[in-house]
Amino acid sequence: MAKPIYQRVLVKVSGEALMGTEAFGIHQPTLERIAADLVATQKLGVAVGVVVGGGNIFRGVKVSEQGIPRVTADTMGILATIMNALALETAIEQAGATARTMSALTMPEICETYERRRAARHLKAGRMVLLAGGTGNPFFTTDTTAVLRAAEIGAQAVLKATDVDGIYSADPKTDKNAKRYDQLTHQEAIERNLKVMDATAFALARENRMPIIVFSIRQKGAIEAVLRGQGRVTVVNS
Repeated sequence: MAKPIYQRVLVKVSGEALMGTEAFGIHQPTLERIAADLVATQKLGVAVGVVVGGGNIFRGVKVSEQGIPRVTADTMGILATIMNALALETAIEQAGATARTMSALTMPEICETYERRRAARHLKAGRMVLLAGGTGNPFFTTDTTAVLRAAEIGAQAVLKATDVDGIYSADPKTDKNAKRYDQLTHQEAIERNLKVMDATAFALARENRMPIIVFSIRQKGAIEAVLRGQGRVTVVNS
């Protein structure tokens, strides 16, 4: 059986991935499947950090277009990521692993406050770390958070879990002529304005020489397969 290609990774899970077949919120069977996949990945001997988005509950950018100030809307989106992280933490622990939610916003009655060295200690002790609350600031996406936290905890790669099997030149759901890429550089992703992650995330990954592996989370065992060098992915690297 193939050994994992990385020993420490940051998995970025979109909030929308938790919806499963639902139109809003969390689909419990999907949540449990993703949690089981993360636990199976950890059992390979991989230290796992997770950043989860909040788009299944609240999208700050979209709501700000309707009149709520952007700073307020983004703060509400940050709170949504914390709710998702707490749900995922529970599912991970029910699947047999130990997890800790750490928030960029201080809320000690609910979860730990993020601190880099403490997060590293959790990982070293075999705990999965769920890095919630974005960067703690408005105007920054959870994609940027994922790359930032990956660099901070010494991850070797960011695994970007989406609902498609890699990066395309356009949305393959609406454009049948969209071209799929097997490999890209960070600079190419920025110049081509590819929407799978925002430009700030790609630029930060480029500066830190952080590989980004984009894959579909829809199949059971998808994260584990990526760590074994299997499955259909797009690799973004320098």
